[in-house]
Amino acid sequence: MGMSVGVNAAVIAIDAGNSKTDVAVVGADGSVLGAARGGGFQPPVVGVRAAVDALAETVGRALEESGVQERAGHVSACLANADLPGEEEELAAAVHARGWGRTTEVRNDTFAILRAGVDEPRGVAVVCGAGINCVGMLPDGRTARFPAIGRLSGDWGGGGGLADEAIWFAARAEDGRGERTELAHALPAHFGLPSMYALIEALHLGRIAPGRRHELAPVLFAVSAEGDRVARSIVYRQAEEVVAMSTVALGRLDLLAEEAPVVLGGSVLAARHPELDDRIAALMSDRAPKAVLRVVTAPPVLGAALLGLDRTAAGPAARERLRAHYA
Repeated sequence: MGMSVGVNAAVIAIDAGNSKTDVAVVGADGSVLGAARGGGFQPPVVGVRAAVDALAETVGRALEESGVQERAGHVSACLANADLPGEEEELAAAVHARGWGRTTEVRNDTFAILRAGVDEPRGVAVVCGAGINCVGMLPDGRTARFPAIGRLSGDWGGGGGLADEAIWFAARAEDGRGERTELAHALPAHFGLPSMYALIEALHLGRIAPGRRHELAPVLFAVSAEGDRVARSIVYRQAEEVVAMSTVALGRLDLLAEEAPVVLGGSVLAARHPELDDRIAALMSDRAPKAVLRVVTAPPVLGAALLGLDRTAAGPAARERLRAHYA
């Protein structure tokens, strides 16, 4: 590995989600010196050591591309499954032990999406992908967050939750326990099956992999758009959950009375379903009229890198250069 003469890494930025990991080696001027992509980060499945080993392989490739051999000033790691403070501390110790940077900070990966979508570290983000999560931050370091570990912590929705809810209503519609809905036909048809009974059987016996359930979320939105009352009620509940989380976070940070960004991210919200978007906007205008809604399209690793630059003496020009790289 050749050394880039006179070039040091100010930040090693890591965005590690359940399905993929992005690493960027960033100079003090905001230039991206090297980058690499790896697989998902799942300590609950493989254990912390194996998960960080996989991270190390991706970081190693990014460092090799950068040519930088010295330790970075700071490692900014935004990691999936860092949901509780104790988990963040354990992961921060494991990452810091690798010696990639002089200082290390680990945050939940939702903070990367928030920082990618705001001009300064101030605002709230709701991420609705496979699951749902919400975080908020202020320039003084205060944050707002939720445990975000699923139904156990009061969460509802995301692609997986929406699919499960749609299946529940469709099953009851087919056998007569619940209200009629086109979901009873559309969900099994997505998999080429004739009935909800056939779909339930295929899921239960593993003929359809559990991970394919999330494919049913877009089917739900399509049925809702055609005017189905049951499907629309599920979509509206998702909007309610997004607004509930974001307004609670805004309130905790004393941002309800002033203009503040609310960043929406994750596959469900990035798909820009008109009914969901419109319902969120209507509810937010009622409960947090000064909030400014925006959908983030920049990659989360940008947010991890900006959080890192926030910790250094980098000025606005460095942040602008970094944003331009990912534009």
